[in-house]
Amino acid sequence: MARPTIGLALGGGAARGWAHIGVLRTLVAAGLEPDIVAGTSIGAVAGACYVTDRLAALEDFATTLTRRRIFGFLDFNFAGSGLISGQRLSGRLEKHLKNVSIEGLERRFVAVATELGTGHEVWLNKGDLVTALKASFALPGIFRPVQINGRWLIDGALVNPIPVSVCRAYGARIVIAVNLNCDLFGKGGVIHDQEAFAEPSGADDAALLEGNGRAAVHLLHRQIFGRSNGAPGMSAVMMDAINITQDRIARSRLAGDPPDITIGPKTGRIGLFDFHRAEEAINAGAKAAEAQLDEIRMAVRALAA
Repeated sequence: MARPTIGLALGGGAARGWAHIGVLRTLVAAGLEPDIVAGTSIGAVAGACYVTDRLAALEDFATTLTRRRIFGFLDFNFAGSGLISGQRLSGRLEKHLKNVSIEGLERRFVAVATELGTGHEVWLNKGDLVTALKASFALPGIFRPVQINGRWLIDGALVNPIPVSVCRAYGARIVIAVNLNCDLFGKGGVIHDQEAFAEPSGADDAALLEGNGRAAVHLLHRQIFGRSNGAPGMSAVMMDAINITQDRIARSRLAGDPPDITIGPKTGRIGLFDFHRAEEAINAGAKAAEAQLDEIRMAVRALAA
């Protein structure tokens, strides 16, 4: 009997996205390879590596990351529209995926992005694969937008964090969603009785600039990564803002168009910038996928033609 078409929707989630590697590895080992892959942000990167048979290379890269190596990929750009130019990361992608076109892939693949200005949800389903990935993970304020066919595109998580709808539109009979934020309990509530009062201010940043260049570098580090007293830095504010938006939109969209099966890796304790914790995230993804294998097999048997 013919197996029904399986679609896999890989959600965004920054460093938690390494869990996608464990999910994909487990599905492939179980003979449940997805036929259609739609990804947003880090989900698009993992999905692209799967459809190009480079998942092992991505895992090797992820598991060798350290805090120092991660910092080495951050090519700061204070003159453009993003904190990081992304050239070093782009170079890494091009090393493995250069000159790969989306329409030439054996499996159907779609990366989701958002158009600046209009807010259009853009499905990148043809053209240069690396360019599509750069657009899909272009976090606002972190990476500069990517221009494609006259449109300035940014991270797709702003409009479709877990692209179930894309898989259905391309004919998937069974849609498996990977939600990287499903175990973030206690988030998104309402605090309805809160007194407003002023917190004591920290040290004057301007005073640091009166020192030497080393002090200025220290100030820059504080502004980007946060202070020792817990005050968030620029990057944390932007990432958390996007994560909150993504979580709210994902809840709404999944309620209106639920997947057939949801895989929810327990990655809530992994921070959005904890890219050095890849092994932990990958194991969480594998464990979550294994727990759903029987349900996926039942769905395949029920819909087999």
